[in-house]
Amino acid sequence: MLSHERIWSALDALAESYQLSPSGLARRAGLDPTSFNKSKRKSADGRTRWPSTESIAKVLAATGASLDEFTDLMQPEHKRSNPSTSNSGLPEGAFPPQSGPIPLLGFAQAGAGGFFDDGGFPAGQGWDVVDFPASPQQKAGVYALEIQGESMMPLYRNGDVLIVEPGAQIRRGDRVVVKTKEGEVMAKILQRHNSRSIELLSLNPEHPNRAFDMKDVEWIARIVWASQ
Repeated sequence: MLSHERIWSALDALAESYQLSPSGLARRAGLDPTSFNKSKRKSADGRTRWPSTESIAKVLAATGASLDEFTDLMQPEHKRSNPSTSNSGLPEGAFPPQSGPIPLLGFAQAGAGGFFDDGGFPAGQGWDVVDFPASPQQKAGVYALEIQGESMMPLYRNGDVLIVEPGAQIRRGDRVVVKTKEGEVMAKILQRHNSRSIELLSLNPEHPNRAFDMKDVEWIARIVWASQ
């Protein structure tokens, strides 16, 4: 049953899954930071206030979450789907608290040669190390890339860290890091992928979508977690 309490609980759960406060979620969606505060959920005379469909649409666009994911969060916790089956393919916030050292590289450096092998796995010298939450089933080769600049806003901001898993199976809707053979490195949303070509949606609406022949792509790696 759709209710005032469940919709607000879903917004709170969505914020938590992206390691944001309700205010942080509102800010990321381009809304007034107080939009989702508990004090705004009832009027002065005690009547309930509902979040607008426009606000929810902006939140979904800013986080990349699907409407199905948001609907799932309105269910009682014991009825929710496993985060690993999320339509976005990005179970952010789903990992339990567990730390482990993984290689860290600045996004700008990633375009230079010598840091990756042909499969997109860490190689060579110059990597830093960072302790970061990791999946208990983490595979060898997982590493972190630190966002530099504002080209991936509003989803990723300067200083956010992406945990990337090269060699992971990718599917439409996944967030991925792609490196071209010309040395360009980008984080995008996978729209279409086959043996001949790849189409990518930009995280920032001010930047164009991209398409490449696979012969021009050096590697693709799936983003499996984001620190925000």
